[in-house]
Amino acid sequence: MAMTYAELPGLMTQLTGDEKHSASATSTLDVIWVLYDAVLRVSPQTVDDPGRDWFLLSKGHGPAAYYAVLAAKGFIPAAWLAGFGGVDSRLGYHPDRTLVPGVEIGSGSLGHGLPLAVGLAHGLLARALAEPRVFVLIGDAELDEGSNHEAIAYAGAAGLPNLTVVVIDNQSASWGWGAGGIESHFAVSDWSAVRVNGRDHAALTAALTMTPPRPHVVVATVEAKDA
Repeated sequence: MAMTYAELPGLMTQLTGDEKHSASATSTLDVIWVLYDAVLRVSPQTVDDPGRDWFLLSKGHGPAAYYAVLAAKGFIPAAWLAGFGGVDSRLGYHPDRTLVPGVEIGSGSLGHGLPLAVGLAHGLLARALAEPRVFVLIGDAELDEGSNHEAIAYAGAAGLPNLTVVVIDNQSASWGWGAGGIESHFAVSDWSAVRVNGRDHAALTAALTMTPPRPHVVVATVEAKDA
């Protein structure tokens, strides 16, 4: 049986150890929950359906929240959580698509998820699969990687309407973003861009269900990493 948001803290406490990266994991919790609870057209029964929506966790070095939500939604058994990072566990410190049902990419090396999402979104359209949407979650500090900016420029030029990026902004980028904020770096490449409270489920749902005729970015503000 699927669980509720109120049960997530109990699931999260089952994942322990220094490699949990608690700040990274908890910063993504509400976004991942809203995606799986109210936005994504995917279920444990449709993880291989070509017409499903796709979620790529690029911020893969803190997968605890991802694992907890997958357990809450029935993709993996909750009993797996206590073995997080163990020698015989499927739940590694970085998610592995070959071991964890529902995981679409192996991630954790920063800067790869967004370029992969751009290629996936383009590939789906090339196969005449216009309904599936591609969502990718990245961190603000991850945008320090130049590969992301190449992907942003290309996606804007290609006008990919099936691509949505979520940037978790916990003020951990190396140099900040200036007066225009993170969203300005997407908007200049012809992306639709909005900023919302990353803990407000109604605002997240509204932003993540927008379908502009071009790529879309949702900047989700959460508490500062060192707060």
